[in-house]
Amino acid sequence: MWRLAIPVLGEQVLVMLVGFVDTGLTGRYLVGEAPLAAIGLMAYSLWLLPSMFAVVSIGATAVVARHTGAREPGQASQAMNQAILCGVVLAGFVMWVCAAGGDRYVTLMNLEGEAADLARRYIQFLVPAIPAIMIQTVGVACLRGAGDTVSGLVAMAIMNGVNVVVSISLVLGLGPVPHLGWDGLAIGTMVGQMVGALIVLMLLIVGRAGLRLRAGSLRPNWNLSRRILRVGVPGGMDILAILACHMGFLSIINGLGTTAAAAHSLAIRIESIAYLPGAAFQVAASTMAGQYLGAKDPKRAVQAVLASLAAGGGLMILAGLAFYFAGGPLTRLFTGSMTNQATELNIQLLKIAAYVTPSLAIQIIISGALRGAGDTRWPLVINLAGLLGIRIPMGIWLAVESFQLPLMDFTVSGMGWGAAGAWMAMLADVVVRSGLLSWRFAYGSWRKIEV
Repeated sequence: MWRLAIPVLGEQVLVMLVGFVDTGLTGRYLVGEAPLAAIGLMAYSLWLLPSMFAVVSIGATAVVARHTGAREPGQASQAMNQAILCGVVLAGFVMWVCAAGGDRYVTLMNLEGEAADLARRYIQFLVPAIPAIMIQTVGVACLRGAGDTVSGLVAMAIMNGVNVVVSISLVLGLGPVPHLGWDGLAIGTMVGQMVGALIVLMLLIVGRAGLRLRAGSLRPNWNLSRRILRVGVPGGMDILAILACHMGFLSIINGLGTTAAAAHSLAIRIESIAYLPGAAFQVAASTMAGQYLGAKDPKRAVQAVLASLAAGGGLMILAGLAFYFAGGPLTRLFTGSMTNQATELNIQLLKIAAYVTPSLAIQIIISGALRGAGDTRWPLVINLAGLLGIRIPMGIWLAVESFQLPLMDFTVSGMGWGAAGAWMAMLADVVVRSGLLSWRFAYGSWRKIEV
């Protein structure tokens, strides 16, 4: 478990540090709250883009893990090649959607004025990097399924190092490098993603963990593709549904004004500290559950998931304590003197986040374990129920003073608690979903699912 989780934890720390650098550069060197609001949407977008390939990566992880557990490296390698081929097709579609719908996307997120202009410009730089994001997402998912989490760490370390150096140099205009301000952040992200993809591609061509990318294996294999997508489509729809609801939640926040959007952006960045161990032990739980089921040992699969939950959950609770007792110092690491209102609101949001971390740990790690086992339909149903039934409607009611019901000429009075109200709705949603996922893990038939 620790051998699998620690490299992923290191990988997630690097991702967090890049986000912190972007937020710090935005808060301290770009004037006003508009750049902070825009970088908040871009943080969601950089979460959204890799998740659009989850329909391939989740299925690939499950299939590769099963064959690895069954000691069938040749078939695991075939599954990886087929996953990359599916990813290439999907990447072309995603590029077209982003290029054609980028402006509409920013409008739907309720960003206005300068913040909206900055977000649109950032997206223009992201579109050419989409194939690179696919290679990283699908390639690393296959390697994790085979038990190799170190390669992802190496690729992420180099990618993020390049990202940080390029971003800092272009934002500040160091030495002979031109001073590009906001554009420097976007260019740094684009260059870093391309470098990371090149590294993953080279590792797969050379061969890692029994997986090797071969031109002759990149022909369509419909039976293998169906196996990958049978697991991956519900899992990917689950991830995309979660993201769509998160984007709807973000739209509610952005509609409360630039200060609320900036505070939410800061809080999400800082809250990512709690996600680090959750993401790391989610990968461990997913890989071990899949491999032990492939080895026909469901008892060990259960033990592996519970051990991952204990370790990852304990670390996430420690992060929650830091949010509650040190929210002020954490916030002021990233804000300048012109963002005082956003700073005070952000501290309030971090206190709410502190209460949610135990339930969030259960939700993240158990859902990852179920997906690794091939049980992707129940997490989809549970997540949709929580997000659509609790977070979005309750978030609107608690955040705004009044709202009109869809398709009805009827206005409902809300609580008007602003961003803090929306975050309380998030707390209620996560608690309910964690309980339902725990029930599925304890009493479900995930141990018997065929992949």
